[in-house]
Amino acid sequence: MKDVIVIGVSGGSASGKTTVANRIKIECNDSVELLSHDFYYLPHDDLPLEERIKLNYDHPNAFDTERLIQDIKNLKQLIPIERPVYSYKEHTRLSETVKVYPAKVIIVEGFMIFENAELRDLMDIKIFVDADADERLIRRIVRDVNERGRSLESVITQYTNTVKPMHELFVEPFKKHADVIIPRGGMNEVAIDMLIHRIKAITSE
Repeated sequence: MKDVIVIGVSGGSASGKTTVANRIKIECNDSVELLSHDFYYLPHDDLPLEERIKLNYDHPNAFDTERLIQDIKNLKQLIPIERPVYSYKEHTRLSETVKVYPAKVIIVEGFMIFENAELRDLMDIKIFVDADADERLIRRIVRDVNERGRSLESVITQYTNTVKPMHELFVEPFKKHADVIIPRGGMNEVAIDMLIHRIKAITSE
């Protein structure tokens, strides 16, 4: 295998970045592996569930980014990793892990992945998925209520107290580091198709 290409896909919460990352993975099949920053939330096993729920999960300190950085470095050196598994309902990391093998392309997806300079420097291509704030809020409500078992009130409270202010501090300012910005989120089929075409060209070299 030639040099591993690392692609960072960032954007605001519920902007469509996961949709973009998954589309790339599906289209490129075994040539791509996906690592989500969300897998690397810190466990906080020492706290009861009632206290874990109250934590700020939209701050850089919520993540075990050092482990993600080391995992990417290992994959670039063709060393398999055991990546963590996180439960949104329990607000903690599970004891199980998932083995990830090196691939031609590693996609790193997360809303805060451009904030950390060491992590950012590992990326060969940086993509920012942009979307209107109101649309992102609506998508977040639908996702968290239907897929993560959250109440409507808790989603709105979290968005107001942490998601929006942390986005303004740690996500939006770092859009300037992106090589490619995809407007209209995961609905921009033209931009996504062009991106997939380029990545396929890289993986076929």
